[in-house]
Amino acid sequence: MIHRKLNILLVEDNENDIFLIKRQISKIVEEPVIETTDNLQDCKQLLLNFAPDVVLSDYNLPNCTGLDVLTTVQEFDDSIGFIFITGTINDEELAANTILNGASGYILKKNINNLGEKLEPLLKKLVINMTQKQELRSIIRQNKITVNKIYDYLDKMNSEDQAQKENISKIREAIGNFDTDRKDAE
Repeated sequence: MIHRKLNILLVEDNENDIFLIKRQISKIVEEPVIETTDNLQDCKQLLLNFAPDVVLSDYNLPNCTGLDVLTTVQEFDDSIGFIFITGTINDEELAANTILNGASGYILKKNINNLGEKLEPLLKKLVINMTQKQELRSIIRQNKITVNKIYDYLDKMNSEDQAQKENISKIREAIGNFDTDRKDAE
């Protein structure tokens, strides 16, 4: 079970498959938030407005292919996980191409009743990667804050150093103007 909220964009045109996939996802993800579409235009809008953590896509869609969806997702944000759930990829070369093109995995629909078993390890891997990226972003953010503090400190020291140099210069000037030959100095 994945114990976190997971935004899932499901790109699928078959209503029965949508129902079955959602049911399987609810068995393995504690807080799934699932949006569905069957076309590329809505997919683009959902990428902008829904911000999915992962996209699950059929390969054969009414107006495009799953590779079109994959390309669209990667152009938008290549860190979004992408998994094919399809009945089409029986060709090993096509399956290999999906992975080579950036898909995190693929699952055949003939295994839809076991989808949860097959999908869970892929989603867990994506969640681990998301967590690691968030931790890395946090570390980078903290490092940037630290570097900015160092720059601020150095600027302050430089300005204080400049002020000290000006004070020393004024003291030297005052000492230089001091007349040691004056009678009241005796």
